[in-house]
Order: sequence, then structure tokens, then C-alpha cells
Amino acid sequence: MSIFLPEHPASALPDSFFDRDAQMLARDLLGKVIRHRVGDLWLSARIIETEAYYMAEKGSHASLGYTEKRKALFLDGGHIYMYYARGGDSLNFSAKGPGNAVLIKSAYPWVDEVSGPASLAQMLLNNPDANGHPRPSHKLCAGQTLLCKALGLKVPMWDAKRFDPQSLYVEDVGQAPTHILQTTRLGIPSGRDEHLMYRFVDAGYAAYCTRNPLRRGQVEGRDYFLL
Repeated sequence: MSIFLPEHPASALPDSFFDRDAQMLARDLLGKVIRHRVGDLWLSARIIETEAYYMAEKGSHASLGYTEKRKALFLDGGHIYMYYARGGDSLNFSAKGPGNAVLIKSAYPWVDEVSGPASLAQMLLNNPDANGHPRPSHKLCAGQTLLCKALGLKVPMWDAKRFDPQSLYVEDVGQAPTHILQTTRLGIPSGRDEHLMYRFVDAGYAAYCTRNPLRRGQVEGRDYFLL
């Protein structure tokens, strides 16, 4: 039987939580849980990888200027900015200051009394592999578009919206990372500030993020920093 949450869950992050520096927000979102209600189920995932973006640097969408499509980036912290990347949906949250935001790069399925086995089963159905088979749970949200597909998040439904405690919110479940890895962002074209270390990974889940900063050949102090 599905469990419906109170009108405003006490542990749901308020809009004010997001109204902070993008790098600080990117770090503090690690360990938080995204909950999206689909029908009678709450689909949930623990954030394990984020990227910070600023209007003043060339890697951001906002650096290309204001458009109606990018308006969420220029709104107060706590607005949802979604866009299409490689044919899939991507989830971002606006931060403090016009044009600044955090991309939710990857997550890990979260199961508890609110989001039980039926929720995880639905996420597996939402995001099969290329052959139509269920993905291993640890790969279900291992990338920005995989995350959105597993959670059923779509650009037309959520772009430029605020959080809604009855449909979509981020919750503090008391799972702060023990250690955080700071490294360069992924997919930034050459010459567009690709060197900036604005990607943050929960070290305990490094093996399950988009690209493991601790993989063979990476050197602490050069390729990543342990916070």
C-alpha cells in the first residue's frame, strides 16, 4: 500500500536552501533524496554526483545569454531547470545569483518506508537497458539522463517550476557524505572552462557515478581533491 506524505514534509528542503553559492549548493545536495510522485508511488533517488555552473564561466548555459528556454537559470534559487541532453532529460536547480545552477549528475536508488520495493520496481521498468532488460540497481541512475528516466522526470512537466511537496521535492534524510571528491566537470568542450573543478561526488558512492574520480590513473591533488 502506498504511503502519502503530509502536505509539507518537515524534512523537505525549503526554497531558501537553494539560494546559496552554486558550489556550496552542489556539495550540500550530496546525500539528499529526490522524491517524485508518479501515480500512487514515490520514486526516489539519493544524490551522489553534482556539478556547479555560473553565468560568468563559459561552461554554463547561462553564459550564452538569457532566452525563454533558459529563464529558470535566472530565477531565484530553488527553481527547476530542465533541458534535453543527448536525447534525454536533465535536471538542474537554480542557485543564488542570476544564471547560476547545479546539475544533478547522478544518483542511487533510495528505498525506505515512503518509497518501497514497488517504487524501485517502477523505476526499473522506467529505465531498461538497450535490450529492454532491467538494469542493475546501481546503474539505474548513473548519469543525468538515466536519473530522469528512472524517476519519470520530463522537461515539459517541470522546467521553470518550483518544487511541489505533493509531486516533487528534495528531502534531507540525514545521509550526509563522510567524504566528498571535487574534480572537473564532464562533457565541457575544450576552451569553455573545462579545467574548473566544479564537480562533486559522494566518495562512498564514487563507483556508481557517471565517471569514477578514483578510477585507475587518477592522482589526488592533481585530478581530484578529497574534501
